[in-house]
Parts: sequence; structure tokens; C-alpha cells
Amino acid sequence: MGVPGLDAVLDGGLPARRLYLIQGEPGVGKTTLAMQFLMEGARRGESGLYVTLSETKEEIEVVAKSHGWDLTKIHLYELSTIEAQIRGDSESTFYHPSEVELNRTIGALLAEVEKVQPVRLVIDSLSEMRMLVETALRYRRQILQLKQFFAGRNSTVLFLDDLTSITPDLQVDSIVHGVLRLSSELPEYGVARRQLTVLKMRGSQFREGKHDMILRRGGLVVFPRLVGGEHHREFAREDFPSGIAALDSLLGGGLGRGTSSIFMGPPGTGKSTLALRFAVSAAERGEKALLFIFDETTGTLKDRAAQLGFDMEEHLRSGLIAIEQVDPAENSPGELVHRLRQSVADDGVRMVVIDSINGYLVMPAERYLTLQLHEVLTFLNQHGVITIMVLAQQGLIGETHSIVDLTYLADTVVLSRYYESRGEVKKALSVIKKRSGNHERTIREMRIGKNGISLGEPLRDLQGVLTGVPNFVNAEAANKDVPIDG
Repeated sequence: MGVPGLDAVLDGGLPARRLYLIQGEPGVGKTTLAMQFLMEGARRGESGLYVTLSETKEEIEVVAKSHGWDLTKIHLYELSTIEAQIRGDSESTFYHPSEVELNRTIGALLAEVEKVQPVRLVIDSLSEMRMLVETALRYRRQILQLKQFFAGRNSTVLFLDDLTSITPDLQVDSIVHGVLRLSSELPEYGVARRQLTVLKMRGSQFREGKHDMILRRGGLVVFPRLVGGEHHREFAREDFPSGIAALDSLLGGGLGRGTSSIFMGPPGTGKSTLALRFAVSAAERGEKALLFIFDETTGTLKDRAAQLGFDMEEHLRSGLIAIEQVDPAENSPGELVHRLRQSVADDGVRMVVIDSINGYLVMPAERYLTLQLHEVLTFLNQHGVITIMVLAQQGLIGETHSIVDLTYLADTVVLSRYYESRGEVKKALSVIKKRSGNHERTIREMRIGKNGISLGEPLRDLQGVLTGVPNFVNAEAANKDVPIDG
């Protein structure tokens, strides 16, 4: 097709020598898709013809120029040329009935097809042709005649339809071999979210559902919907340590390969720092880590890492750590998943950090993001990737709650909390769940400073740490400090 990602949706592409319908409202990208279809044919040495009934040749060339395309190998045939031929066929100055005008328009179009003999043909658009027809029956017959005309020729034909008719038109849908629908949804804030859906494809497999796409310089790019269960890679199941003895002890050895983890807690309790520690540990072992950051800039993250004593700059230069700053208002979920999938399959990434899930869940179509996240985690887990998701909870001291409960998706849940002790606000860390093995059920104090992260011994002399206001179990415990293990 010439549209990146679309052949994957179509299971290889469009079957040749058939008629297809490309539907979509004005501005959604139909013309761009059609031009990419013809450009791909030109690259393969196939002749192409673009018949435009709704736009001028100059407008088509402007579109091509905006994408940096050269149309010298593509034939353009516009309505003004057809009208000139119609006027030349008749000396009458009175108004022609619509049926006569339609027949002459179609006749001029088919004559051009006979002349060029295109392997790839685009007719833009059917709405102009529909205006020349008085009845739905006459319109259907005309489309059938076109289908019969192209049946004996080596042409793959795209009909473009801008859906501007008052009532839904299923006449062409039932005649053509396949139907692709392009749609655009404008959120209250941010860029439009464009999607592609294959409504019909006779005798061919295709990926059902809606697929995100973007329109940028160079054309349309489609991001096929990910089905995690279709991907699997053999890997050794083992625990990945953080490099901090007390933390690894709390986690029962570390995070399991091929598992997903949620680090959750109020803002400022060290969740992102813990995730960063694991990413640095991966790089120190020669494994690639990818960080998608929603809530802070790349510069802030680098500064924070330097203050904690993490040598990230060296790993960034070597490519062992990659940081992608994501703007939820400018990126679609499908594009994000595509980048993630590509980094794992092509670049060998072994650890993925999403910081934070709160930012991810405010992207367009948030109603379906938990379903998409399930597919993403399945894909990553089956490739042996360690996935860390950071989830900020609402509330500081005392009762806290999450905007969404995703703990059922995670194999490991690490909980951080503030608590009050001896006039100080301290941080506590515990592991609530780990499917891949045993772990400590204790709660430890966590300290973050210029030397990084350190954890203390289990807080066995305190009761109610997770409530934020604990009590000492006995008077002796109240007079001693809790040792910290680096």
C-alpha cells in the first residue's frame, strides 16, 4: 500500500485487481493515503492514474509538495479537463440533463483509463459522481458498470468517498471488494486522534478493530492494534536484583524477568527513584532500559539522577538507557505502543519504565486504555521484559486512594508511604504482592539522599505505619533508632 503499518493491518496488503472504497470525512487523510498508494506503485515501476473530480491539479500538487513527493511518474486527470472534453462533444448551449452529463463524464474518464492503462487508479471522489445521478438505482448501476469495466483490466482501483451525503450510502459498500474507514476525533484539548478501521475485505484476513494513525510530513502512518498473545519469545525466568541488598531482600531477590510491577504511593515517596535505580542497575549489567516519562522533563530527570549519585550520562551516551518524554496531548496511545513494541523487538530493550501511569491514563480514549495496557503487558511479559509502572496515589498522610485500580494487572506491587515518627515525616516501603516468588511481608524505612537509596531493618517495633501515624509497641523501642542498611 505504501502506508507504513497498513500492510500489517491488511495481512500483507490489498489483493490486486480489485475495487476498494476509502471512506472518511474531509481532512482525515484520504487523499494522502491515495497518493501514497500511487507513489508506492511508481516505486515498483507500476503506472498510476489519479482522477480528481473534487480538487484541482494544483491542489493535489500542493498536497504532494507538503509531503516532499515528486508526482512526475503519476498521471493526474482533473474535472476541468473532463468538462472541456464534454463541451467539445456538443455544440448545444442549453443545460444538459444529469444523466447525459454523467454518461459523458464517465465516458471521458474511461477513455483516459484506456489511454494510460494504469496498474493503480484512484477516483476522487464519489460524492461528485453521486451529485450527477438522480436516483440510487441509477447510481448503483453506474458503479456496477465501472466494476465490470475494470474486471478485465490489470487495475487496482481506490474510490474515495468523503461521506458528505445526507443519508448513509451502502450502494458502493456492497459492490466493492473492501472498505476502509478513516475517522478523526477531536478531544477537548490536544491534537485530533485519527484512526483507521477495515470494515470489509472479501476473502482476506485482516486485523479487526480501530488502529491509531497519524498524519505528518511524509504521509500517513498506521499503528496496528497490538494483540499481546500473538507474540512469544523464550527467555530464562530469574529475579533481577536492584543492587541494594535490603531492597532485594524485601523483594525476595528482585523483580522477576517477564513480569510487570507497580510502584505505588503518594507523590514524593520515592517511586520514580526506585524505578530509576532498577534502570541504572540494568544498564550496569549491559541490558537496555527504556523510560517513558510523562510527569517530568528529561532535564529534570537527569539532574535528579546526578543528585542521587546515579551515573546516567554514561549510560545515555552508550545507548543502554533511553528516555522518551511523552506529551499526552500530542501523542496517541497507538503511537506510544508502537514505539514501545519497536524498541523491544528491534532494539533489544529488556526493561521498560512507564512514569507515570497517571499520565498514560489521560491520553485520548482513556476509556479503553486499561484494555490496551493489558495487551502491552502481555506482549512485554512474553518477551521477558521487566516492566515497571509508577502510579501516584492521591493523599499524603493517612488515607490514600488511586484514580484507578491496576494492581490486578501487575505481578508485583510495591507500596510506599509517608509516616510520622519523632517529629519527622519518614518514608516506608513494603511489598504487597509478588506472583513470581516469595517476598518479605515486612515494612522497612526508606531514605533517599546523595548516596542513593537505603533501606532500614524491618519496622517491627512500630504498629500502624501504613496509616501514617504509627505507635511504638513498647517503651524500650521508643528510645532507640532504627539502623539503616545501604
